[in-house]
Amino acid sequence: MSAKLPVISGERLIRKLVKNGFSVKRQAGSHVVLQKGEIVFSVPLHDELKKGTLKAILSQSGLEVEDLLK
Repeated sequence: MSAKLPVISGERLIRKLVKNGFSVKRQAGSHVVLQKGEIVFSVPLHDELKKGTLKAILSQSGLEVEDLLK
């Protein structure tokens, strides 16, 4: 059983992703584009990310909820 999705801000999620090997490529308005190899996606800089947005970002990045909770 997977852990429950946390309520997390875009800025905090970006910090976690950078610790997991992603690098910030650019920022366009309130969206930050991250990359690791061939994987490229954007993260909105919202105070609280919606659960669907967070699930999509985790799916694209290949990370699990447990990786965020560390």
